[in-house]
Amino acid sequence: MATDYHHGVRVIELNEGTRAIRTISTAVIGMVCIADDADPKVFPLDTPVLLANPQASIGKAGDKGTLAPSLQGICDQANPLTVVTRVASGKNENEMHANVAGSVNKDGRYTGMKSFLTAKARLGVAPRILVAPGLETMGIGLELAALCQKLRGFTYIAASDRKTKEDATAFRQMFGQREAMVLWPDFIGRHPKSGTNGIVPTAAQAAGLRAKLDETIGWHKTLSNVPVNGVSGISKDVYWDLQDPATDAGYLNSNEVTTLVNFQGFRFWGSRTCSADPLFAFENYTRTAQVLADTMAEAHAWAMDLPMTPSLVRDLLEGINAKMRSLIRQGYLLGGAAWFDPEVNAKETLKDGGLMLDYDYTPVPPLENLTLRQRITDRYLMQFAEAVQA
Repeated sequence: MATDYHHGVRVIELNEGTRAIRTISTAVIGMVCIADDADPKVFPLDTPVLLANPQASIGKAGDKGTLAPSLQGICDQANPLTVVTRVASGKNENEMHANVAGSVNKDGRYTGMKSFLTAKARLGVAPRILVAPGLETMGIGLELAALCQKLRGFTYIAASDRKTKEDATAFRQMFGQREAMVLWPDFIGRHPKSGTNGIVPTAAQAAGLRAKLDETIGWHKTLSNVPVNGVSGISKDVYWDLQDPATDAGYLNSNEVTTLVNFQGFRFWGSRTCSADPLFAFENYTRTAQVLADTMAEAHAWAMDLPMTPSLVRDLLEGINAKMRSLIRQGYLLGGAAWFDPEVNAKETLKDGGLMLDYDYTPVPPLENLTLRQRITDRYLMQFAEAVQA
């Protein structure tokens, strides 16, 4: 505050109080694809490109590779913001794997899927749904899961090259990350350029549907049991029955593999991740944790380096609790609250500029196992005579 002599009026702005907390954008897809004949001006190699209207870019995606059918798979579900990195197909599988996984080139540029790490700085958006449709070898799947941990994103990995449900389960056992979901088998659909029916990149349909659900229902709804657009079949026979757990689908779901079913339209069936921690067994549990962490962190950048007064701490707590109440009212959470714990905020910590605020939350569980108890009884016959004479 100024202390020099002044004969007049000073106006000092005191911008204290709580700030509204805006939830981060979650319906942003990051996709790495191969298309050697794509328009290099629209899709330059190893460069993340932001598509605000993916549907309009399919014509420039080439006739070969995975880019065109993957964009179509996304757009069959929705038309979300999509960050695409096109990579060279390579001469063999090892070279393809290296191109998709990416690295840092001699100019210091990130290539392949690692280019998504720079998307926020270069394009202003952070991909949250990461996929490499049609390219998911075991190695690529592990790379995707590791990248999701850095970006706090989620990935769908199709076990496309696995011939049986047992093979798909063995594929799933190679993962322990909460940020990944394994899909098996594949959908059948129409290629956007050739018009022929065949296996389509199923992870693209999953990514598009995930973005659609984020926009229309919310990130607390899992991928399971929602009609998928633009598909006409399933690549493998999967026995499924809504009331019988002893089926192919039941086997896959019990082993944390999301499968595909034809029930009032084609659908993904399964909500479980690859998490080794039961706390994040469900897809929406992982995404709830990610969304809350990034939302709360980014919403409080304004408070960094301000004088740490008790009123500032009260404002921070009030802002977090207001956001929690809003999320609870909207059905995104069952409960949540923030508080200041004096035991962990010792005077030495506060003196050193450190502050620790706690908050907890309860995610909304998906209804995975519904039991209806049916009984036969003759007690309603007691009213039979009265009903006849009425």
